[in-house]
Amino acid sequence: MMEDRRVSKDHPEKEDLCCAASGFKGSRPNGYLESIGKGIEGISRFHGGVYYGSGDKAADIARLCEEIQTADAIIIGAGAGLSTSAGFTYSGERFDRYFFDFARKFGITDMYSGGFYPFPDTETFWAWWARHIYINRYIDAPKPVYKELLDLVRDKDYFVITTNVDHQFQRAGFDKSRLFYTQGDYGLFQSVRASNQKTYDNEEWVMKAMEAQGFIKDENGVFRVPEDHRLQMRIPSELIPKCPDDGSNVTTNLRADDSFVEDEGWHEASANYAQFLRKNEGGHVLYLELGVGSNTPVIIKFPFWTMTYDNPDAVYACLNYNEAYAPKQIAGQSICINGDTGEVLEELAEILKSSQTTAEKQ
Repeated sequence: MMEDRRVSKDHPEKEDLCCAASGFKGSRPNGYLESIGKGIEGISRFHGGVYYGSGDKAADIARLCEEIQTADAIIIGAGAGLSTSAGFTYSGERFDRYFFDFARKFGITDMYSGGFYPFPDTETFWAWWARHIYINRYIDAPKPVYKELLDLVRDKDYFVITTNVDHQFQRAGFDKSRLFYTQGDYGLFQSVRASNQKTYDNEEWVMKAMEAQGFIKDENGVFRVPEDHRLQMRIPSELIPKCPDDGSNVTTNLRADDSFVEDEGWHEASANYAQFLRKNEGGHVLYLELGVGSNTPVIIKFPFWTMTYDNPDAVYACLNYNEAYAPKQIAGQSICINGDTGEVLEELAEILKSSQTTAEKQ
């Protein structure tokens, strides 16, 4: 899964709730705090019943198709389930292919738990993380789910907020100015020094570290395990990444605690999200939630419920595998579809294609 599961340093319990609700940090709006403020409203507002959908999946998909076509604006909230649907799984075949040697030596069974493993030295630690970052950030998802989603909203006024850190929206072609990655990016490092609030692109380092371990590129330029399966599980000491500004140690730019760096790009995206929300406080807005679980609901799920409740013309759509539901207070404005998100997007695309073909013939 690509969704960060740990406590945010900007959690409202550590902030004044008025500040969190207003969403301002300095001279520009902070969409992250603003969204969390709305999520806090939802916690106190929604009690006493859950709506799981109409029970007619085909009808719900048809209704969602119509909402996508007619909405004035679409706000997409994406969680780990979307990347899982796209084939970015943290265990199974992908893990076995790239981490078979780590599994054998250390008993690690999946990428998520491996990220917390106490490796014996820094060289081994960064060998693991080079692989982890590479296959979850610098190659395309196995399935075209993100590209299919883009095809559905390409001509709409949309914005994306996501807790995923795999960069797949940009790789699929989404407009960078319409994206807000709240929890960081596998493609960035940050210094361990709290005084340094900058981030650093790590692509060049990742490629060198993959080569140093013995991975080879195939005809498509993707690193693969060599035929003899002989790989190094340590990188050379001189390849241990350091901050280019001050030589300090670095870590991944992922929200794990209050050391997470919210750099200039993060704040720009946060402000863009806040401005998009304010521009679309009323009118026919579709809040399209894809694969968002219950680990960090205050960032996307609860705010979407609150904004739907506050706008009688809004529609909330939840696509998820065994977790598609809405509070009963917005049942009439909700579309809940239980199933694989990628498969539902495929069905939506087929319906839209069929309707366009019919329209062209008339």
